[in-house]
Amino acid sequence: MSQMKLHDQSDRSTQKSIPIDWSYAEAPENTSHATFLKSYGLFINGSFTNYDESQSFNSINPANGEVLYRCTEASEIDVDIAVKAARASFEGEWGNFSGTQRSHYLYRIARMLQERAREFAVLESMDGGKPIRESRDIDIPLAAAYFFYYAGWADKLPYAFPGKSSKPLGVCAQIIPWNFPLLMLAWKIAPALACGNTVVLKPAETTSLTALKFCELLQDIGLPNGVVNIVTGAGKTGEYLVQHPDIDKIAFTGSTGVGKLIQQSIAKRQISATFELGGKGAFILFDDAALNEAVEGIINAIFFNQGHVCCAGSRLLVQEGVAEKVIDLLKNRMQHLIIGDPLDKNTDIGAVNSKTQLETIQRYVATGIKEGASCYECSGSLPNSGYYFPPTLLTGVSQSSTVVQEEIFGPILTIQTFRTTDEAIEKANNTPYGLANGIWTDKGSKIFYVGSKLKSGVVWSNTYNKFDPTSPFGGYKESGKGREGGISGLHAYVKLVNNGGMN
Repeated sequence: MSQMKLHDQSDRSTQKSIPIDWSYAEAPENTSHATFLKSYGLFINGSFTNYDESQSFNSINPANGEVLYRCTEASEIDVDIAVKAARASFEGEWGNFSGTQRSHYLYRIARMLQERAREFAVLESMDGGKPIRESRDIDIPLAAAYFFYYAGWADKLPYAFPGKSSKPLGVCAQIIPWNFPLLMLAWKIAPALACGNTVVLKPAETTSLTALKFCELLQDIGLPNGVVNIVTGAGKTGEYLVQHPDIDKIAFTGSTGVGKLIQQSIAKRQISATFELGGKGAFILFDDAALNEAVEGIINAIFFNQGHVCCAGSRLLVQEGVAEKVIDLLKNRMQHLIIGDPLDKNTDIGAVNSKTQLETIQRYVATGIKEGASCYECSGSLPNSGYYFPPTLLTGVSQSSTVVQEEIFGPILTIQTFRTTDEAIEKANNTPYGLANGIWTDKGSKIFYVGSKLKSGVVWSNTYNKFDPTSPFGGYKESGKGREGGISGLHAYVKLVNNGGMN
C-alpha cells in the first residue's frame, strides 16, 4: 500500500475524492510508526486561520507515542470570533434557507464521507488508536448514516412535531469526546443543521484530526461560511465556549465530572442543554443463555474500542450455576485476541487513547487488586512503544468495590454472580449511572421483565453496542440529560410552538 497523502490547503485544487477501497487494510507493519506532521489553524467562517505556534499543542499517535500533528489552541477571542461567525450565518444566509436546501447540504456531506471513507478511517485509527476494522466497518459508515438520516428530516420537520411549529434555537456550542471523534461529530452536527441551527464545535484535544479534515470536506461541498465552525483546544477552550453569552444551546458528551461543572456554570442562564455522560453498564447473563454466543457478546461489550465506550458492558453479572464455565470460556477466548498496531486489519485491541488514560486504567486495576480482586490478563505480548493495556478480568469484587462503582473507560471487566433475577436487577441498578445495560437469555418474557426494571436509557437483549440513527440514545441519573438520535434528537435543537400560537 502506498502511503496516503493528506492534502495541504494549498493543494486543494487537485484534491480528489477517494473511492471506497479497503485494500489499505493490508497495511505494512511500520505504518503506525510513520510520524505524520501537520499544523492546523482553527476553522472559522468557512476557512482555516493561520496556525499559531505560540498557542499550539501537539496531538500524539497513541500507537507509538510520537507527535502526529499540531493544533492551534483557541483563545477566548478566537471563540468569540467563531460564535459571531455562527450568529451572522444563522441570521443571514443559512437562516433563510428552506429545509429542502439544508437537506441538500446534509446529503452532500453524507456522500462525501462515503467517498472519502478510506481516508477518514485511517486517520481515525491513527489519531485515536482504535483498530482499523472498527473505524472502517463501524465508525465512518455510521457517521455517514447519521447525516443521511437527518438529511431526510430537514424538509419534513412538521411531520416530526405534529400540531406544532418548530423554530431553530440559534447558535449551538457542541463539545465531543475522544473515543468516537467523527461519529460524535455526526451525532451533534447533523440534527443541529437539519433543524436550521449553526454550530461551534470543539473536538477533544487528543483527537481533533478527523474534525479538521471534516472542515475540508465542508469547503469542498460549498457549505455557506459560518454554518459550522471548529475550535480546537483543551478544557479552557471548552470553558470559553460554554460561558459565551451568545450561545443558545449546549450539547456535551464526556465525563460526568465535566458535565456537572458545565451544568453548574449555566444554572442561572436560560439556555437549552443536553448531556451524554459516563456509564457503568451491566451485562446480565442468565444460565439459560447460549453461552458461547454470550461470550462473544461480552467480548464486544467491553473490549470494543479498548473499552473506551461510555455504554460499555464493563460489569458482567452472571448467574451462579454457569459462572465458572463462563469465566473459563472468557479466559480462553481472550487468549485469542490480537493486541497491536491499530492499522493492522487483524488487530482486535488497539492502543489506549493517551498516556493519561493508560495511567488511569493502571491505577484502577491496582485499586481493584488492593481491595481484594483477583486479576486475570491476556498473556500475549504488548507492543514495545505506544500506550497499550491487555484485556483484563477482575473477579472476587463486591458491589461496593471502586472498580464496580466508578467508570474506568478501559478494557477492564469486573465479574459478579447472582442467584435470582431480582438480585441481578438490584445489582445492575446499584450504581450512580444509568446509560446502558444488556440482557442475555433464551427467555423473551425474562427480557421484557428485566428490561422494564433496569434504570438505564438503553437496554440491549442478546446483543450489545448496536447503534442506529433512528434510535434515541441517552441516560438517566449521572449518565446525562436528553436524548440524541432518532426523532428525539431533533427535539434537542428546536423550539416548539403550538399551531394555535401557545407554547
